[in-house]
Amino acid sequence: MLPRCALSVCHVLMLVLCLSSAEDFDWTKNDHGSFYYGTFPAGFSWGAGSSAYQTEGAWDKDGKGLSIWDVFSHKKGKILQNDTGDSSCEGYHKFRDDVSLIKELKLNHYRFSISWPRLIPTGIKSDHVNERGIQYYDELIDHLLENKITPIVTLYHWDLPQVLQEKHGGWQNISMVNYFNEFANLCFERFGNRVKYWITFNNPWSIAVEGYETGEHAPGLKLKGTGAYKAAHHIIKAHARVWHTYDTQWRAKQKGQVGISLSGDWGEPVDISNQKDIEAAERYVQFYLGWFATPIFHGDYPQVMKDFIGRKSVQQGLGSSRLPTFSPQEKSYIKGTCDFLGLGHFTTRYITQKNYPSARSSSYFTDRDLAELVDPRWPDPGSEWLYSVPWGFRRLLNFVKTQYGNPVVYVTENGVSEKMLCTELCDDWRIQYYKDYINEMLKAIKDGVNVKGYTAWSLMDKFEWDEGYSERFGLYYVDFRNKNKPRYPKASVQFYKRVISSNGFPNQREVENWRRKATETCSSSNQLLAADPLTSHMEMVTEIVVPTVCTLSILLSAIFLMFLLRRRN
Repeated sequence: MLPRCALSVCHVLMLVLCLSSAEDFDWTKNDHGSFYYGTFPAGFSWGAGSSAYQTEGAWDKDGKGLSIWDVFSHKKGKILQNDTGDSSCEGYHKFRDDVSLIKELKLNHYRFSISWPRLIPTGIKSDHVNERGIQYYDELIDHLLENKITPIVTLYHWDLPQVLQEKHGGWQNISMVNYFNEFANLCFERFGNRVKYWITFNNPWSIAVEGYETGEHAPGLKLKGTGAYKAAHHIIKAHARVWHTYDTQWRAKQKGQVGISLSGDWGEPVDISNQKDIEAAERYVQFYLGWFATPIFHGDYPQVMKDFIGRKSVQQGLGSSRLPTFSPQEKSYIKGTCDFLGLGHFTTRYITQKNYPSARSSSYFTDRDLAELVDPRWPDPGSEWLYSVPWGFRRLLNFVKTQYGNPVVYVTENGVSEKMLCTELCDDWRIQYYKDYINEMLKAIKDGVNVKGYTAWSLMDKFEWDEGYSERFGLYYVDFRNKNKPRYPKASVQFYKRVISSNGFPNQREVENWRRKATETCSSSNQLLAADPLTSHMEMVTEIVVPTVCTLSILLSAIFLMFLLRRRN
């Protein structure tokens, strides 16, 4: 009986942990606007995404060179719990299994990135091209196409070859433009006969700010007030160079498209009647999305960035602005280098005016003269920065339409993480997030925004940069404790699959039925998956608790016997 009791106690403890971590996710109290039932335009493309360093593992296999993330994650204290992407999801070895998951979801496209150091170990093409790396991506692309899945390929998802960082200072150096162009040209040459959608950079805001301003991400530099602007300047030039390379050398025969994936949160004024708050909210978006989008669509940085950074630079006694400038030739070269805009979006902030005096040292954040706020009622299931605010998505999409001439948009990242103390496949909060955000995207399309596709982020749980494996974005759960890294479908898989098959939301009754069935199907598999942690708990219980209970029983028996003997005496 005792082992069974121990098992039930553990099961109760596990359930309590899950329930306690889920009780913040009361989405019903955060209803902003009515739900729109309808379908997406014919030919709308549904997908999911991943990136090389986050999923591939095999960090030193088959001739791959070191990336800045390999080096950064191996430094103690840089990543939560000192996690690394060394093995991650073992996607390098399990790509056929993962294509099966993609096929099971009935996705139209799969977004993944190519590891620069896996193809060119030093980052410099004339040094060496690793044919085994080429072969891996050849096989992945072919396997996707065999299963009628369109590959959308990101050229740079943060994993710069370490040699380029050590020799040249990475994105602080203009030489990166040529090196990146050589790498991109190699990819066009080897894969462009089959890949028709190319993304140059994923979220350059994060590359610049977290890599060269705050140091939270690789390469971990803290060049406050200058590093982020310099890195961004070279990234924008590199993007334009690669677009022109494709346009002049490959477009006519390969007939593909080249875009960029920019991330942007929406900024909503705290007080919509206060002009300063309105301007601060606009500034927030311009310093985020506009920093990269405005040069690419209009040829130069947003005027508000030039004004604010320029003024603060003068006040600091500097001879020129900390924001670099484009020459007239560069402006015309950069303008229009976008066949489609990839948009990554996760959350929203309330914004209010806040003046930061111009000290000797400024930063990207103080240059903006604003404060970010959140509504405590917004759901927050995982990442500390990610609150669910679906209505912000529609506003951001309409901002893109108005500001940049209604370009073709592919949503390249959208999703929600969770932090769980125990295994949980019944991710009802993720279903709610996807339902609400996808619906706001549908409303934006009805507004006239030119959205052609949507990429759920992400296909599976993976290495989450400085947060290690503590946050899970995946539609599929990955058991990182198991060396085989098995994948298990969460409830959101079934829900997203039904959205895809219906190309939207046909009616209220059917959508509610999807949700109910999705959570029903996950319950049994969730109990099976919970068996692994329960087994380890069981070993602990039988080794520690059982002897303790036995000892306690003997002591109680002895005390009881002593009590009886005393009474007899």
